[in-house]
Amino acid sequence: MVATKPNASTPITGKMSPRIWFYSILLSLQYGAQPLISKRFTRREVIVTSSVLICEIAKVLCAIILMAKDGSIKRLAKEWTLMGSLTASGLPAAIYALQNSLLQISYRNLDSLTFSMLNQTKIFFTALFTYIILRQRQSIQQTGALFLLIMAAVLLSIGEGSSKASSTGDPEQILFYGIVPVLVASVLSGLASALCQWASQVKKHSSYLMTVEMSIVGSLCLLASTSKSPDGESIRRHGFFYGWTPLTLIPVVANAVGGILVGLVTSLAGGVRKGFVIVSALLVTAMLQFLFEGKPPSVYCLVALPLVISSISIYQKYPYKVKKKEA
Repeated sequence: MVATKPNASTPITGKMSPRIWFYSILLSLQYGAQPLISKRFTRREVIVTSSVLICEIAKVLCAIILMAKDGSIKRLAKEWTLMGSLTASGLPAAIYALQNSLLQISYRNLDSLTFSMLNQTKIFFTALFTYIILRQRQSIQQTGALFLLIMAAVLLSIGEGSSKASSTGDPEQILFYGIVPVLVASVLSGLASALCQWASQVKKHSSYLMTVEMSIVGSLCLLASTSKSPDGESIRRHGFFYGWTPLTLIPVVANAVGGILVGLVTSLAGGVRKGFVIVSALLVTAMLQFLFEGKPPSVYCLVALPLVISSISIYQKYPYKVKKKEA
């Protein structure tokens, strides 16, 4: 049997094969556990840029191995061009590089469940930018679901601000280094997703190739930024792997594998089933946080959680349908 590579034109069947179920379960576990893993195994001294760069290298290695396995590397010599690669992956890669840096900062300053739910606002911004760039409309139900998502994000922000008396952290640090970075990252994620969707319609790249191209371009952008950034100064002063331990590789590799899985699930299963994966990941985060940190969700989280779950479920269940014009 010849393996097929996932790409924008891969047909999405009605039934999910065991392989897609496997990818979906893995993504749900990775997505839900990532905030806890990063918080537990990444020391605060670790330089964000070094963590992101190693993650991108891990993504490239994973994608190349998978491309070698499905035989698509041989076709690249005939089909790949530098200009085509930059056109398809250049700008999204630069945006994702900045987004990853913001997420690394937010991981360290937010409650894991709060982070996961605030991170879901990227669906709203994805819808906004796909409409602006691709003119992709939303149904009435989807519009209502997006408003539910905004309400949940506001509740979580209020909850973080009102918990200053019981929180051991600085409320201003939580706001400016926790809430603000993840919300800005969501805006960037929405823009990059829309650009990737546009590129996939034109270039028809496989998810593996897009991962390699975007990781390389994003890494080059990060390296260029280190000439003047605080992270670059820290690297020159303390060294690239300052604050690293062998355990630091765990969240880095997990994040890299998650990036591969996102492309696979989206290509093979479609956005609807990916939405169910995201909902499951939220529940995984809540369960793991309670089991390993002994920290039950706050009242604001308990109120926001059903709003987030409902909004994502409604958004995925009621897509916009183009009305056929009568002849």
